Amino acid sequence: METYKTLFVILAGLVLFLYALNKLSDHLKELSGDKMKKVLDKFTSNLFTGIITGIIVTILLDSSSAVIIMAIALVNARAMTFRQAMGVVMGANIGTTVSSQIFALNIGEYAALPVTAGFLLMLLHKRKIYRDVGAVIFSFGLIFFGLFTMEEAVAPLKNSNYFVSWMHSLDTTWKGVSTGAFVTLVIQSSSATVGMVIGLASQGLISLSGSIAVMLGAELGTCADTLVATIGRNRSAIRTGVFHLIFNFITILLGIIFLSAFTKLVLSVSGNASISQKIANAHMLFNALGVLILVPFVPLLERLMKKLVPSKTLAKHPRKAIKMAEA
Repeated sequence: METYKTLFVILAGLVLFLYALNKLSDHLKELSGDKMKKVLDKFTSNLFTGIITGIIVTILLDSSSAVIIMAIALVNARAMTFRQAMGVVMGANIGTTVSSQIFALNIGEYAALPVTAGFLLMLLHKRKIYRDVGAVIFSFGLIFFGLFTMEEAVAPLKNSNYFVSWMHSLDTTWKGVSTGAFVTLVIQSSSATVGMVIGLASQGLISLSGSIAVMLGAELGTCADTLVATIGRNRSAIRTGVFHLIFNFITILLGIIFLSAFTKLVLSVSGNASISQKIANAHMLFNALGVLILVPFVPLLERLMKKLVPSKTLAKHPRKAIKMAEA
């Protein structure tokens, strides 16, 4: 009976965490209006500025999927080229790791402070701008409270041999990766998956190598919603969604191949930091290194995407299509 109670509390914490995460993204988008789309349109003149802009906008909106979906929409409207969108996608992958660093702060026990401050702003101010800011602060507090609830709830599971055995099995790379991908596919948030892993690791229920494997899987699972966003779009927009999948797949494959060396790098960089911080550092290092490694191959990847997703004209009249501009 106690196990069921524990699972219900974990589920409640997860629902609260996901709700707060989605609300935070919604409130940040509402606060910014259409400004972020304009920023993406204006400051992505080349690959480098596209990466930087992708990082900044993702940090501000706290959602890499939202930023990539915006890029897909801009490419579809021909306000951004596919090459520029490639930079935004890579930048968004780096920007999303900032949330992991915030989760690693482990300040859930102080969640009442931002929750109260945000609630008072929403309640006492009549101006919409203050209510929106209050909603953002309130959502931040709920995120930490949701994480704190899950962390406290999983503590008794240390006494469950079955649960401990299952968590240890995630040290098997492929099982960890597949679990991370599946969980992210279900809850539609790689940040939430990494947040849960940080909570489990803080209770000693999952190792660093297992956490990294699950994190790698989360990077694959997060491609689902951006692929869905390409349905009904033009070929360049579809290429953007497919590029997100291919880029993540290549970096995940490299991560799996060099998992041992990467884990040693994380340990070296993190020093005596807590395991929560080590996981957050692994998330940031993985995505940053992935971008650094693949940036020189962007022209090759661009040609690959055009072959994988050819223009309609190219499919029907390949000779004529050579002279035509990108679809």
